[in-house]
Amino acid sequence: MEAEWGKAALGRDAFVEEVWWQGNAAYRDLPWRNIDDPYAVLVSEVMLQQTQVARVMNYWPRFLGAFPTVDALAAAATSDVLELWQGLGYNRRALLLKRAAEHCSDELEGTMPRTYEGLLALPGVGPATAAGVCAFAYQKSAPYLETNVRSVFLHLLFPDEDQVPDKRLAPYVADCARTEEPRGWNYALLDFGAQLKAGGENPSRRSAGYSRQSPFVGSPRQKRATMVRCVLGHPEGIAPARAWQMVEKELAAQGVEPADEGLRQSIVLQLLQEGFFREEDGLLVP
Repeated sequence: MEAEWGKAALGRDAFVEEVWWQGNAAYRDLPWRNIDDPYAVLVSEVMLQQTQVARVMNYWPRFLGAFPTVDALAAAATSDVLELWQGLGYNRRALLLKRAAEHCSDELEGTMPRTYEGLLALPGVGPATAAGVCAFAYQKSAPYLETNVRSVFLHLLFPDEDQVPDKRLAPYVADCARTEEPRGWNYALLDFGAQLKAGGENPSRRSAGYSRQSPFVGSPRQKRATMVRCVLGHPEGIAPARAWQMVEKELAAQGVEPADEGLRQSIVLQLLQEGFFREEDGLLVP
């Protein structure tokens, strides 16, 4: 599907010029930028999913200090990886990142794939993450569509439309991705999009796929995260009943209602299946 610039609010040349101007003016000098290490870029891209930049700035250097290479992350104990991830949220990202590292270590002799398709084949790596590594580490063109980028395209090309699907934006993103400066182009998109949000506007709300995140406090996600943290704090293992006593005590102090037995069993089963910990002799062991 081709981009139909005649149906957009701006023509291609005007759009590109505006993005470069606004993006360069809003440029953020972040520690994971302008580096050629695809593994370090991958870590940053995964951390930045649904997490604020300010928080990632604290976690990214510590994580790379502990696991500086693909092989180091692959060889690390899962409990150590999860322990270092605590506070970033969405702990499953850490597990998938470790599995991606294991694949690279076992199948690719400790190297990262150098193509979009190869990156996309890694566990937990989606189209935006694969495109980000291509653009930022390898300086190769690939359609990079994430929330800040989406905001820019909606803001400039479809300012008066609601419920705009990504499949409509995709041809424009792909067309503009064909540039001699993929790294700089995507930095400009990201920084312009971040500036729009900081200024009180969030054009991504007009995306067909936009959904407001449900509150964390009191949610099953909070109970999951607290259970993971509890088990990680007991390397010798802890009985499920005892773990839930500790979890509920911590959550009660925040005014959170306890989980019923069905939810408790469901959470523990999910965490076991996802590899957050294992069960040995009736104990949950990280």
